[in-house]
Amino acid sequence: MAAVQWRSRERNYEAELQRCRPEAAPIEFGDYHPLKPIMVTDSKTRRGTRKGSTSSSSSSSSSAPPDPLSSMLDGTDPLSMFAAASASQPAAAAVSHSSSMGDLGRKRREKEEEAVGPDFEPWSMKRGEILARFTTTEKLSINLCMGSDKGKALGPGSSAVSEKVRTRLEELDDLEEGSQKELLNLSQQDYANRIEELNQSLKEAWASDQKVKALKIVIQCSKLLSDTAVIQFYPSKFVLITDILDTFGRLVYDRIWSMCSDPRPLPESFTVEDVNDTAKETCLNWFFKIASIRELLPRLYVEAAILKCNRFLSRTGIQETLPRLTAMIRGIGDPLVAAYARAYLCRVGVEVAPHLKDSLNRNFFDLLATFRQIGGESVQNLLVVQRVEVPEYLTLYSPAINWILQCIAYRAPEVLLTEMMDRCKTMANNALLLNSIMRAFRPEFVAARATDFIGMIKDCDESGFPKHLLFGSLGRSLACADPPESERLSILNEAWKVITKVRSPQDYIGCAEVWVEFTCRHFTKREVNTVLADIIKHLTPDRAFEDAYPQLQSVIRRILTYFHDFSVLFSMERFLPFLDMFQKDGVRVEVCKSIMEVFIKHQVELTRDPVILNAMLHICKTMHDSVNSLTLEDEKRSLALLIVGFMRTVSFGRDFEQQLSFCVEARATFCNLEPVLVQLVHTVNQLAMETRRVMRGSHSRKTAAFVRACAAYSFITIPSLSSIFTRLNLYLLSGQVALANQCLSQADAFLKAAVSVLPEVPHSISIEGKLRSSESFLLDFINNFLATLLVVPDHPEHGVLYLVRGLLNIVQDYTWEENTDAKVRVYLSALPLLAAMSQETFLYSIPKVDSNETLYGGDPKFLSEINKLCETLIGQILDHLKALARDEQSARRQSALAFSLFGVLLAHGDLRNNKLSQLAVNLWNLSHKQGLSDTRLSVRTLEHVKHQAQQPGMAHLSEAAQRLSLQTRT
Repeated sequence: MAAVQWRSRERNYEAELQRCRPEAAPIEFGDYHPLKPIMVTDSKTRRGTRKGSTSSSSSSSSSAPPDPLSSMLDGTDPLSMFAAASASQPAAAAVSHSSSMGDLGRKRREKEEEAVGPDFEPWSMKRGEILARFTTTEKLSINLCMGSDKGKALGPGSSAVSEKVRTRLEELDDLEEGSQKELLNLSQQDYANRIEELNQSLKEAWASDQKVKALKIVIQCSKLLSDTAVIQFYPSKFVLITDILDTFGRLVYDRIWSMCSDPRPLPESFTVEDVNDTAKETCLNWFFKIASIRELLPRLYVEAAILKCNRFLSRTGIQETLPRLTAMIRGIGDPLVAAYARAYLCRVGVEVAPHLKDSLNRNFFDLLATFRQIGGESVQNLLVVQRVEVPEYLTLYSPAINWILQCIAYRAPEVLLTEMMDRCKTMANNALLLNSIMRAFRPEFVAARATDFIGMIKDCDESGFPKHLLFGSLGRSLACADPPESERLSILNEAWKVITKVRSPQDYIGCAEVWVEFTCRHFTKREVNTVLADIIKHLTPDRAFEDAYPQLQSVIRRILTYFHDFSVLFSMERFLPFLDMFQKDGVRVEVCKSIMEVFIKHQVELTRDPVILNAMLHICKTMHDSVNSLTLEDEKRSLALLIVGFMRTVSFGRDFEQQLSFCVEARATFCNLEPVLVQLVHTVNQLAMETRRVMRGSHSRKTAAFVRACAAYSFITIPSLSSIFTRLNLYLLSGQVALANQCLSQADAFLKAAVSVLPEVPHSISIEGKLRSSESFLLDFINNFLATLLVVPDHPEHGVLYLVRGLLNIVQDYTWEENTDAKVRVYLSALPLLAAMSQETFLYSIPKVDSNETLYGGDPKFLSEINKLCETLIGQILDHLKALARDEQSARRQSALAFSLFGVLLAHGDLRNNKLSQLAVNLWNLSHKQGLSDTRLSVRTLEHVKHQAQQPGMAHLSEAAQRLSLQTRT
């Protein structure tokens, strides 16, 4: 290919734009509207339809064009398809009618019998709380009975007993009279691990068909519930061991269920008549084994565990068994052990027969009768031996009593609460019972009687159960429901009189935390500020706040839930001192993050309030200062997003200088978080453009100095960023902003800085933790940069097109990856820029900025420089095309590049020049030489050339079009 003389095609951009606009054509819509649904009617296939004939399944009610979305569904929506499917199978529906009716009947019966809904808090929700609350540092022990190898001989008369019964009794004797094994000096965690091992042993024994061994494990675990040697741990022990009982009950029930499910599965609402004899016999066998257990407590617990199995034996089995088990509990001497046995019976009772309220009530009344035992000699002696105070001992009853009362109070009428309150008064306002009543009944009922409850709390004996715990329970109800408005202030005053007298910091904050929500919900910042001052007063001595961080965080969350006006929040005198109590770095940052999240969510309007700004800057600085070399990138990103969210809410209105001063201060404060610095640069650029808008493009001396100060801010800030492409893009953006504000020297500095950074671009960059080639990002940036250079005037001291030449020199010297066409792609992108620069009128310009079109005015020397540079670039591109190897991959690259250069010559070159026209034809042929070009693209391009040849002044393209031929791969 010979050297070519470049000459740019003269362009009339306005005429070209007019030609490209589509012709306006009136449209007669009639009844059709694109949002109007298409009516579809189904037509059923007749029974008499001949084989092979077809019938329409749907028809449109109008002649409107078909809806593309409806056509995908064949005229039906997904719900109609299900209905159609069921209608098309009447026979199958008839067959399944009886079973469907049975299912409906079963569901109806279940719904009638079901008394426990999703609003009932299950035991599993309380399990974790109990284990976390009732702990001990004392050593624990486990006494296990290891069965002997042979059974005992039966007494006289045993010959009348069947061999099966004999075997069963011998096995049970083994269980109860084997050798003893005692595990001593166990920590709480060791104890829990050992119980879990027993639970796994139970499952393994059951899986290996060692049912007697499984029963033995359950019996021995049940016996552990009679041990109150470490009484503080008893509620947690109860939770751990009843897990084993639950597992055992589930295994037995599933086993008998499976025996009834052969060959057909047993329905959920089965009756005794559905159970076969083998399953009944197995079920009876289990109950007989359990009845043979000699000790009361394990016999009671194990039978309660399989209470549900009574369904296999009798319709009224559960109803008859619950009262008997309730009466058995009366034989347990220890009131604490008896209370938890009643709680477990209520647990299984609610699961299998929630409608049997009588047994629940009987359990509760029996529990009340045992309260007088607490003051008895045996219990008092036990407390002395274990060094446990009466208030601490009474709290051990709370989980059991709370659960029993929850079962009783669930969906109970309001009158039952009145009855319970009256019964509590007859027991001299028993504090333990009163506490459970307030926790069990619906908050609406309790809130309506809040004043009555406060009176009852006052009359309680302080030595028995701490009053602050009672006020804590009342506060939890009032946090969920509102008391009468006229009583709210007196309720708060009466409660806080008691709370503020609590000496223990842990007990104090545990109660105060609950009442903070009541205060925030119904009162103003004055009352909340008083509460915060009282909390600071109680927790500051001896740095007690260090042990109360979770509660203090809860206080912050409750305040933020109700106070979304941060000018009110930060005007509280004690709020920031309250934040100062969070002195542990991790906790302090989490609190700051929670405040920032609420602020960003609810601060809709822009603000300049100095109270808000000072407080939020303090909070943001706390987050920023927590960043160090060990901070994870995700954490940095999270903190930066929160600070950026705050920055976007700050606006000083027309006081632009104050806004810039704020950005200067913020840059010094948040220098370690790169996204914040990026946001600050964007904010300052936006500030400069807002100034331009206010001045309508005509700057005064003052505003001109201000926008130059903005440019200086950005120019100083950008080099501190580590991300190379962030720097490049900000340099370019800031240069464009400076140019729009007629700051030519500043714009020149930004663009030169961007060019100088280009050699530093690495071949690969990390994106979301993965290395990716930087080539595509670099090409995108250079294309944007080239588009900006069209409106940038040349510097009078640096010669013609000095920025373009500087960029191309950098591109020439840059070390590109091997086997890449990136450099040539840049040259291809530069040719349209140079062609646009040679026009008398540029495609776009910036108001009040004289571009090269004004500076040079079509000067022949200027055009000559452009043409020479274009010829150089084309020569470089052609050399690269020649250098490409002849393998298929290189041939594809050669074809694509040749076609791209052809497109540039067609769009921007003056093809009246014979050499240039011949070069275009040669490039077309080269791109189609091996049939590797996109045929459809080639066809459209050829049609475009023929269309252009018909335009005024473009007749010379006709000859070129005749010389362009399409070639196929063959």
